[in-house]
Amino acid sequence: MADIEVSEHGTRNHGAFGTRLVGTVACLVAAACLLPMLAVVLAAVTGGTDTISHLLQTVLPGYALTTVILVVLVAFGTFAIGVGAAWLVTMTRFPGVRFLEIALVLPLAFPAYVLAYAYTFILDHPGIVQSTLRDVTGWGPRDYWFPEIRSTEGAAVMLILVLYPYVYLLARAAFLQQSATAFLAARALGKSPWLAFWHVSLPMARPAIAGGVLLAIMETIADFGTVAYFGVQTFATGIYTSWFSIGDRAAAAQLALCLLGFALVMAVAERMQRGKAKYYQAGKSHASLPSAQLKGWQAVAGFTLCAIPVLLGFLLPVIILIQMGLESEQNLLSRRYIGFIQNSLALAGTAAVITVCAAISVGFFQRLRPGRLSAGAGYMARLGYAVPGGVIAVGLMVPFASFDNALDAWMRATFDVSTGLLVTGSIWLLVAAYMVRFLAAALGAYEGGQSTVHANMDAASRSLGETPLGTLRRVHLPMLTPSLLTALLIVFVDVMKELPATLIMRPFNFDTLAVQAYRLASDERLEGAAVPSLVILAVGLLPVILICRQVGQRR
Repeated sequence: MADIEVSEHGTRNHGAFGTRLVGTVACLVAAACLLPMLAVVLAAVTGGTDTISHLLQTVLPGYALTTVILVVLVAFGTFAIGVGAAWLVTMTRFPGVRFLEIALVLPLAFPAYVLAYAYTFILDHPGIVQSTLRDVTGWGPRDYWFPEIRSTEGAAVMLILVLYPYVYLLARAAFLQQSATAFLAARALGKSPWLAFWHVSLPMARPAIAGGVLLAIMETIADFGTVAYFGVQTFATGIYTSWFSIGDRAAAAQLALCLLGFALVMAVAERMQRGKAKYYQAGKSHASLPSAQLKGWQAVAGFTLCAIPVLLGFLLPVIILIQMGLESEQNLLSRRYIGFIQNSLALAGTAAVITVCAAISVGFFQRLRPGRLSAGAGYMARLGYAVPGGVIAVGLMVPFASFDNALDAWMRATFDVSTGLLVTGSIWLLVAAYMVRFLAAALGAYEGGQSTVHANMDAASRSLGETPLGTLRRVHLPMLTPSLLTALLIVFVDVMKELPATLIMRPFNFDTLAVQAYRLASDERLEGAAVPSLVILAVGLLPVILICRQVGQRR
């Protein structure tokens, strides 16, 4: 009996220690996610009013107007394409629909800035389209008008083509889950299919559609590569310009604060619309919406409308990039490119592992000790997804640069030794920025898998003497292997594509494929930029293939 009591007492001690450890790690992760936001606010407030007054009189109104225009165009574009395509592949049958319902997801693999490089190559003044037009008509450069690809509208089109799958996936899932009862009732009351869709099916799917559109909006305000290459002045480009070109950190922080405020408003709006909107299905859930068989010109129209986003958002850019890559002098197997690939893989792999470990700590803490503390940690951990990479970069660089400078000054005064920059410009600070930016995605994948582990399994494990950490290691993690692999893959690909934080925070002479593509494109060496862009695209296809498999199975 004494041995049993000692064993139980030891188990309780280990259990309490494990709970405290998980809680401590989760709170530290949440604090790390909150630090960049607090640092941006503090740096902006202490930067004085001269800078912000100058910005208000010069560039700030232009940044705000351009950002709003871009957001509005992308919101309308992603809504129209995403909802229209989702409704067509869900509610109608026509030749090729099974292929298109999967292919419509493929543009998600493209970073918007890579799409911008491809279309600039063929649509700009020296590109094949305008060159052919001048050869055929005999016109000179001033004899005709052609849409300018390097414009706010051009950037909006690039973003729409790669972001509409967010709306498409969520809208399609919502339509598939709807019962046919309400739709058929509207048809029985004399409503046409279009009016029944507009008045019944669309309002029922509104929460999912609004969530997809808001995701597209947050990606739009976070975009840097596309707008910077097209010369569109937004808050994202203003932060980079203030930091590097002007060297004014106060201006960069104040612009970052404006962008942070806009992003957080969007995040709160998404949370509020998701939390308040409640729609209940009428009828039995297995009575799915009927599909109409399209024939003749209607079938051709349906196929064309769904094929255009796939053609413009994936097939045509891939063909262009391959042609550009073949015409370039870039050798993917050269020592220099091997270095870019190694840097990208090392950053992406390290960030993916650390981010998923952070997600496990936060997610398991919420399950282990549900309450205000764990809920607050989870909320702060998700903030990073709503914050653009440039804001996170500024928010981490400012405090750690101050720390490095203060430590160096103290070491010089005390020991006459210079420590230099220990943290600023290091790989680990860049990895920390990636963790803050993409932790929400990893946490979502982990919690999705964790929800399938019944609470009774935790109770059974604890009754057999397992500690919380033992339950996590022996029960949860083996069962959640698919979800963890998905989370690792999502973060890995997102880091491979990430540009603004990498540009600002990367160590000296440490370039990635994304940075190399941006640098070559900025030098108007578009053929060369196609080579690293194709590698980024190939890696980006991995999670999209997984999504396509899920789309193909859900019908």
